[in-house]
Amino acid sequence: MNQISEASAVSMTPAAAARVQDLLREEKNPNLMLRLAISGGGCSGFSYAFSLDGERTADDRVFEFHGAKLIVDETSLDLLNGSQIDFVDDLMAKSFRVVNPNAASTCGCGTSFSL
Repeated sequence: MNQISEASAVSMTPAAAARVQDLLREEKNPNLMLRLAISGGGCSGFSYAFSLDGERTADDRVFEFHGAKLIVDETSLDLLNGSQIDFVDDLMAKSFRVVNPNAASTCGCGTSFSL
């Protein structure tokens, strides 16, 4: 397990952290963390995947923001460097969103991107 605190690697808004904490209360498991991973696919080439996870692998980085923990694997972190994770509750949906400065374009729903 690697624990780093480089603020520029990735960040999380207070709204996203509050949503993670709400989810942990709903799950009744305070040991879970929000995992963000990037995989190939989606309408723009890469897609973001969010999940709750209590396990860490050797290549995971763990960040803590506003009392919520975020896990990102090393490979995904390379594509996320400088990104901000937010939680948006609007007319379209309630969802985590990634503002990724490395993305050349994103799809309309914000769940996939290209470099």
